[in-house]
Amino acid sequence: MSGELRDGRIVVVGASLAGLRAAETLRDEGFEGSLTLVGDEPHPPYDRPPLSKQVLLGRVPATATGLPARRPVDARWKLGVAAAGVDGIGKRVFLANGEEVPYDRLLIATGTRARPWPNPAEAALDGVFALRTSDDAAGLAERLDAGPRRVLVIGAGFTGSEIASACRERDIPVTVVERGPAPLVGALGGTLAAVAAEMHRRHGVDLRCGVQVTSLEGDGRLTGARLSDGSTVEADVAVVALGAVRNTEWLAESGLAAGPRGVTCDAGCRAFNMYGIVTDDVFVAGDVARFPHPLFGYQLIALEHWGNAVAQAEVAAHNMVSTGPFRRPHLAVPTFWSSQFGHNIKSVGVPTYSDQVVVAQGSLREARLVVVYGYKGRITAAVSVNRAKWLDYYQNLIETAAPFPPEPGAADRTTPMIPLPSDVPDPAVLSHGPTVALTGHLPDRRLTLVRHGG
Repeated sequence: MSGELRDGRIVVVGASLAGLRAAETLRDEGFEGSLTLVGDEPHPPYDRPPLSKQVLLGRVPATATGLPARRPVDARWKLGVAAAGVDGIGKRVFLANGEEVPYDRLLIATGTRARPWPNPAEAALDGVFALRTSDDAAGLAERLDAGPRRVLVIGAGFTGSEIASACRERDIPVTVVERGPAPLVGALGGTLAAVAAEMHRRHGVDLRCGVQVTSLEGDGRLTGARLSDGSTVEADVAVVALGAVRNTEWLAESGLAAGPRGVTCDAGCRAFNMYGIVTDDVFVAGDVARFPHPLFGYQLIALEHWGNAVAQAEVAAHNMVSTGPFRRPHLAVPTFWSSQFGHNIKSVGVPTYSDQVVVAQGSLREARLVVVYGYKGRITAAVSVNRAKWLDYYQNLIETAAPFPPEPGAADRTTPMIPLPSDVPDPAVLSHGPTVALTGHLPDRRLTLVRHGG
């Protein structure tokens, strides 16, 4: 590493998982200069996946989800104050409290926030929650501890489904309202969405798909909701799970390629400016990043995954203190997992980047299976339900651009394969967003499902 890159001032905006891991990696890579982390929450970095699982189940308090530091980072922490802008010429980050923080290199890791309920007056009703922060989780867990008569969950993506699962495990009545045709359909397509819907109903969830909540009702305190089909739901708790909003508004005047879909960067995490020219002193990592991936047609991909935040932060930090020939790309295959209704769902690749799927192991009927996805004759993803041991095998096939469908020896089925429609919806019809978003062109949506008979 050159002395110039070893010293200087690095500012990391975003003090959550990606920001913390980037700071640790910078020190591991030999950076000896000034390091400042800016975060809008007053809390030190904490882990978000437990919030919709252990915290809502009452097994772990929200205050016990802090992320362990892998090493001392010797940094100045500015917590509880949001970034308000960037001067790319003067190399300054403006904070909401009026302070200015100078930098030589900047890492943007501001992540996402929960998409709010569109009516502020209704959102302010006592009993209406979102779930993104530890404070959100603490407040919702306290309300669940009180034993509400019914919980209304608006949106059936992964967060909404995990909230519904926690409610049922607590034996709390729950209604889930989803604008799309089934839970998880935006992330996994219609095949596994049908399995997810059966999980909900088998565990006593009042699942209502193809409808929307048109209004939340109450006089200071939530009493229920009206739906687009004319029906009503009585509930004293509602959780708005309408997906995430990327935190880019503070970059509106920065001259960077930042917008609602994220901050666009190259495979080395260097941000583009608004004219499509790559910068060399501004980097991006985590949920807010939008980057090209060669395994998925160089589409710009935005990921809301724990593993991606860590991997991308480490690549960004390495590249911030490395010269051109020694920089490396962020090419990790997306992975994620979810635990709900007693089932473990794990994914590798990008399921929505597909035109066919094959049920390669197990069956839809027993809800213990592996579904393999392909696009134009190449394997692009695999999702397991209670059969995660197969995913390392399929990840290797994805990374090596193996042909789709997989070789017969990889599957434990011998019956003929029957093509069926896969029913991948247009994202515009969903009330929840996918955790992997292809933000360039979408593949042909005239999709088919290839399934073993029987």
